Parts: sequence; structure tokens; C-alpha cells
Amino acid sequence: MPFSTLPPLLAEALAARGYAAPTPVQAAVLEPEAKGRDLIVSAQTGSGKTVAFGMAMAPDLLGEDGRVIPSREPHALIIAPTRELALQVSRELIWLYGPTGARIATCVGGMDASKERRQLSHGAHIVVGTPGRLRDHLERGALDLSALKAAVLDEADEMLDMGFRDDLEHILDASPNERRTLLFSATMPKPIVQLAKRYQKDALRISTVGEDRGHGDIAYQAVTVSPSEIEHAVINLLRFHEAETAMLFCATRDNVRHLHATLTERGFSAVALSGEHSQNERNAALQALRDRRARVCVATDVAARGIDLPTLTLVVHVELPRDAETLQHRSGRTGRAGKKGTAVLIVPYPRRRRVEMMLRGARINAEWIDAPTPEAIRAQDHERLLAALLAPVETDEEDVALAERLMAEKSPQEIAAALVHAHRASMPQPEELNDRSQGGDRDERQPARREGFDDIVWFRMDVGRNQNADPRWILPLICRRGHITKNEVGAIRIGPNETAFQVPRALAAKFQASVARTASEDDDVRFEVSEGPVQQGGRAPRGGPNRPAGGANRPTGGARGTHSAKPYVRKGPPRGPRA
Repeated sequence: MPFSTLPPLLAEALAARGYAAPTPVQAAVLEPEAKGRDLIVSAQTGSGKTVAFGMAMAPDLLGEDGRVIPSREPHALIIAPTRELALQVSRELIWLYGPTGARIATCVGGMDASKERRQLSHGAHIVVGTPGRLRDHLERGALDLSALKAAVLDEADEMLDMGFRDDLEHILDASPNERRTLLFSATMPKPIVQLAKRYQKDALRISTVGEDRGHGDIAYQAVTVSPSEIEHAVINLLRFHEAETAMLFCATRDNVRHLHATLTERGFSAVALSGEHSQNERNAALQALRDRRARVCVATDVAARGIDLPTLTLVVHVELPRDAETLQHRSGRTGRAGKKGTAVLIVPYPRRRRVEMMLRGARINAEWIDAPTPEAIRAQDHERLLAALLAPVETDEEDVALAERLMAEKSPQEIAAALVHAHRASMPQPEELNDRSQGGDRDERQPARREGFDDIVWFRMDVGRNQNADPRWILPLICRRGHITKNEVGAIRIGPNETAFQVPRALAAKFQASVARTASEDDDVRFEVSEGPVQQGGRAPRGGPNRPAGGANRPTGGARGTHSAKPYVRKGPPRGPRA
């Protein structure tokens, strides 16, 4: 029996859950040399760590009869960085230790603290919680660690990154020195090593992390897109993969809110997870994903830590992770427990080199691909629909009766066509991406060719990056002053102190007249005809009469901007008199 070294009740619980053989990290903690010792375990997210430390602390919790040793004070304490992870750990330990008679208490922020205190007062053999809530119960006298035999720090690197070091040290200092300390971490930065030196004795180092930090069960892909088409790429990726469950990562709660609203409006069944949601809202969102009422989760890094969804097969990094560790933790939501998963990074063209360096440093071999086209998505839809309709299904008398009625009124071809149409109508439509989104190797400085812009006139404005020029207000200003639409404005080039833009020659005279007519003495920005875009020296050749003075001291450089230029802090045009 693979788990023959475990107490019989634990082995039976594992067999009932379908565990046929231990994972590498589980096998490592069951080795004779690990018994009774402090452990430092480096293991990937999704490698079976929870069951592993559940097995490892069995000698500290169970008596010779295989049942839990009676006690009112906890014998084991598990500390996790987030509420979701703590609740997940608690659920795992309940089925693992349930047959032994162990009582398990969960203490996390956002839940009823008084209810947790009552649960602790009634006695708990195992306590699972987050650092802040555990420290609060400890300081209030509700949590007594005097009899603690084993302390587990799950995802210890994340807890230190989140600023919980003081809380962890306060909790460990309140427990007996002779306790075992089991430290589980996906990475081993210096702060983790320092923590281990202080609170562990003769610790056994276990590592199941291979040289390929990218996780063997995760296929990494990178999609290069124009910054303005990131949302369109997200929609097409979701439609192309049609994953049972997908998780999209954003950097801020505002971006989570915006993307969630966009996807919901487009017809995707999506939920959001960020710091602005209450615990009840978070629980409801996760339950919707488990019940298949929702298939897409838009989340921030912190909100998604510790989430384990067995059906999650697609992770999309909508906004790039800040480092390789964040990439690893995000992507680790999929490819868990031997299942395959896909992690896709959406890479704006200007950031490709940075992403390549991050992937190289993380030893992750990612496939660089184009964003899925509507044609590729429709081809996938055809294959999925054929597979679904040709698969055997169970029918009842009512289904057969309805089918016979349809066959009497319509031909088989008409019925099949109606079925295909109904299926297509229920799916969100894919997005048409610009040619720029289909070829990341093209020189960013070359403008994309657009219909109607073969013959153009360049104009210039006497504001640039030094005056906080930004396409988000430059484009509306051009349209408002020149009485044209945004589709009638071509490429925009932003230099240090001026901005050049294209207008079709057929509209140039009308644009010039409108600019002159809408001018006023209070205008901060002046328009004039230019002979071309911003040059390497930072200035556009001018053909207009209003050449401003003082240009000799302007900085040089080859900086350029486009509609998709990196946004600046300033949200509007300059105000007040110009120098």
C-alpha cells in the first residue's frame, strides 16, 4: 500500500479521496529521516503540500490507536497568508483528520471573531488561520499555544512579502521552544532563510522544485499586442480556449472592476476578486466558479493567492507580473495535482524585451504566438460543436417526442442549421484585431497602414512629453478643435516638446479652417502645418508661420509616441499661460 507507513485512519481517508500514490513532496515528508524533525520544504504550488504537511504532523497529533490525543489546547497550528488559502487548508484537513476525531478551528479576517473565540474555547486540536487574526486571538487570550507540538508556515515567502513578519514572530515566540516547525515555501529568498535559522533546529531541507521553474504541467505562451488592444486579445483568448474555468490577473482593483464589467457586458459569465470585496462576496464568487455558474475569474494577485479550483485550466496575465516569483504564483493556479494547464502572458510591444528577460531569468520556455484571430476561433468553435453533438447522450421520452415533432415539421438539415445558429448566438463574438496585433516583430516606429491615409498632411501642436502630452487628451482636443472624428486622425507622434499628427489631405483645408475658427486668446495649444513627423532631434519641420521662439534649448532625442503610448500621470492639457 503506497501510504502503508501512515496511521490506518489517515490511509483510509486518502484512499477514499482517490489518492493512489503520494506526490513527490508527500513521499519526501514520509521518509524515515523526516520523522519528528523540523522541515524546510520547497515545493511548487499545486504539488499536494497541504496533504503533505497533514501527513508530516500526524505523529504529533495521533496516539498509538491512531486517534487524536485528547486536549483542549491546540497541538497543531497552520498559518497561511490569505483567507482563501486558510479556508482551503481547513477543508483539506477536515476530510484527512475527520476519522481521527480531530476538531479543527479556522480563524481568518473577515469572519465573525466572536464565533471563532467560542470555537477555540470549546477546544480545538488543529487551528488554521491568517497571521493577523491569529495574533489578535493570541493577544486577547482566546488562543493558548502552550501545548503546541507543530507549527506549519504555508507559503511562507508570500507571508513575508505581504508584511506579516512581525505577526509570525509574535505567534512563534508565544509557542514552546520544543515544538516542530514546518516551513513550506515555493521560493527560498534570504528572509525565509533568516526565519528558519531563528525558529528551527537541525531542519531537514526538502526540495521538489526542478530546474524548470515554469512547472512541467503548465504550457507557457506569450502574445504580443498593441497596448490599445489588450482587452480585445483577452476576449479572443477566452473564446479560443473556452476553458472550463479561466483566471485573469490584473494589477489593481480598479482594473479588475473595469475588465469584469467589460467581460460581463460582452456575455461572459465572470466574477471578480479584489481587496474591495467582502469575505461573503469572495465566498459567493468562488462558489459560483465551483458550481460552474461562472467560468471566468478576474482577480488581483493578493486576492487570488491560495485559490484552488480543480477545473481551472487557463491563466491569463492581462497585466504583466512584477517579477518571476509573481509569475510563478499566478500561473500556479493551474496545472495542479498532475493536471495540465496553460498560462498566457499578454505582452504590449514595448515591453517584449523586459518579458523575455524575466522568462529567461525564471528558466521558463514560453511560446511566442499571435493573438487568436476570429477565423481561428470560429474553426475551434466548429470542432467543439461537432464533438459535442456527436458525443453519445442519454435521452428520455420527452426528448424523443420533441425530436419527432421537429422532424415532422422541418428537414434534418434545417434542424441542424437552427441548432448551429442557436449555439453561435449564445457565444460572445470574437474581436477583429489590427494587423499590428498579428505581428510583434514589425518595427514599432513604422505606422500601421490605414485605409484613407495614403495621402496625408502632417500638422503639429506645440506641446510634447515635457508638457504631459498624452493621447488620451491629445486626440479629443484635435477632434474638438478641428471638427473631425477620431477615425479621421492618423498616426500621432509625441516628441519632447511638440506633437505631430496626420490628417487626410482631403480634410486638411477643412481642419485648418476649423482650428482657426475655434481659436481663442486663452488657448494653451497652437496648431500649424508641419512638413513631417517629429524628427530625431525632437522637433518637426514646420511650414506654418507661427514658429515659437526659444527652440534652441529644447532637448534632443529620438522619442516617439503613438495612440498606444505609455500613459502619463497628467490626464488633461496644460493649464495657465505658456512661457
